[in-house]
Amino acid sequence: MTVIETIVDVDTRDGEMAVVRKQPDGEPRGRVVIFMDAPGIRPSLHTFAHRLAAEGYDVALPDLWHRHGRLIGYEPDEMASNPDAMVHIGTMLGSLSDEAVTVDREAALTALGWTSGPLATIGFCMGARAVFRAMEDHPDRFVAGAMWHPSFLVDTSETSPHLTAADLGGDLWIGIGEEDQLQSIAMHQPFLDAVARLPNVSVDVFAGADHGYTWPVAPNYHHQAATVSWDNTLAVFQRTIG
Repeated sequence: MTVIETIVDVDTRDGEMAVVRKQPDGEPRGRVVIFMDAPGIRPSLHTFAHRLAAEGYDVALPDLWHRHGRLIGYEPDEMASNPDAMVHIGTMLGSLSDEAVTVDREAALTALGWTSGPLATIGFCMGARAVFRAMEDHPDRFVAGAMWHPSFLVDTSETSPHLTAADLGGDLWIGIGEEDQLQSIAMHQPFLDAVARLPNVSVDVFAGADHGYTWPVAPNYHHQAATVSWDNTLAVFQRTIG
């Protein structure tokens, strides 16, 4: 399927934000918002979004790092060769808040005209928390979500996702590597316990998989985990948005 690729510049409270959009050449089967991980919008994320658009989905990918520059992204080889890359990523990550992500999400939806109708969402690493907030804030709109090797689902604040997770509506799929060294299953356990009784939430734990198992160019790539995650995500989306 032919995919049309554009970048939409969106005004937000905190300045202009690029939204990468990939659409099928024809009527889409549904709309999907992707929330990026900490390395930002880079070729691997473009490839993933293109692949999803080729399945017939209209895909939007907001640049959550826009407060620090335009379309900042690092592939593993860039991080390995640039000693300042991890520091840069850490600085950006430390400055991000739920409020900022909400501002960016709402600005993107308004600019794209995605203000009615069902939506699905995918989040990688830190993007998983954004998936949860989207489904929590708009349960009538974000009817499906997928979290790939999630981060930050549990913290000590009064607004930690695990405290309200038991009330989550919509269909949610979660994939976690059993060997995740960055965000272990134990760290997520309060969230997993909160959703354990929900029939609309399913969790897959992948033996031998580490954090960031999604990306073929990354040293932590795990083919089985990535393949099953893709298949299960598509199954949820096909069931809920088309």
